[in-house]
Amino acid sequence: MNLQLDIPTLTNQFDKFPGTRYMGSKNKIIPYLWNILKNYEFKSFYDAFAGSNVVGYFMKCQGKKVFSNDFMTMSYQNSKAIIENQFQQIDQAEIDFLVNHENTSNFISQKFKDLYFSDSDNAFLDRVRTNIEFLDDDYKKSIALSALSRACIKKRPRGIFTFIGNRYDDGRKDLKDSLKEHFLNNISFFNSAVFDNGLDNKSFNKKTQELEIKADLVYLDPPYYSPKSDNDYVRRYHFVEGLVRNWKGLEIQENTKTKKFKSYQSPFSNKLKTYDEFERLFEKFKDSTIAVSYSSNSLPTKEELTEILKGYKKHVSVHEIDYTYSFGTQSHKIGNVNNRVKEYLFIGI
Repeated sequence: MNLQLDIPTLTNQFDKFPGTRYMGSKNKIIPYLWNILKNYEFKSFYDAFAGSNVVGYFMKCQGKKVFSNDFMTMSYQNSKAIIENQFQQIDQAEIDFLVNHENTSNFISQKFKDLYFSDSDNAFLDRVRTNIEFLDDDYKKSIALSALSRACIKKRPRGIFTFIGNRYDDGRKDLKDSLKEHFLNNISFFNSAVFDNGLDNKSFNKKTQELEIKADLVYLDPPYYSPKSDNDYVRRYHFVEGLVRNWKGLEIQENTKTKKFKSYQSPFSNKLKTYDEFERLFEKFKDSTIAVSYSSNSLPTKEELTEILKGYKKHVSVHEIDYTYSFGTQSHKIGNVNNRVKEYLFIGI
């Protein structure tokens, strides 16, 4: 299917979405998704695996009532900051407090010394993370946590925490700026992303099966299971996930070089559970229009997923988005056709 980029200029609001290199983000293919989804009538939208939150934020910009959920707390805080939040922003006095108020916190400086950031950047993280708890509004806390998380991701080579040091430093300006500079820029970005679409949007931090959400259109973009690569978000983002949670309830695996914590349990971690989970999800949302994003290099296959969805929906269509991309920027991966995938969008009505 050859889709054209014919979506109208939205409110300019969507241009203010603070995107990242978050694994699986749909930022680059939003126009293709919308060209398909706009043909279905829906007033409420449930993003059940929100991830980067780009799809949910886009739908908020389109005037939809958005429910957003993700089991990663960093994703939830991001959603709460710019999807659920309608008007709260962090003012200059609060920014000055976050950045300058001295405290004695040194957990990050000690635990993660010489792993990801310099001593001065670690001290900055300790100070700001502690000061965030003194903000008097939960939405403002979400903005600050989201800005701090994005600052860490922007500062890291490849935006991930699966390795220590800076061996993938490609000289980008992002890698040279201090975390303080990144944080201040990101506070501005997230403040600008806050707006009121006149609807009561909600954000959740649960496993999808634990929530009872009723929405006209349910969008499923779960971790893609592939025997050739892992889909472990915690392994890539454990540091910022821990930062957002202040490592509460998490047991750091001291024997690992990266000081990661034990990954969350996911039904998409192995083949059998993945197939079973799709069955459960389709059963759960059978009364809504179901849209599923999935990849051509993952299981279930296109044919298998179509058949599973047909067990719960009378009409199923599969759209192959005319956009091919490659995961990874290492020289041995660029141009490797075995590493190139296509995106499918399944619709069940």
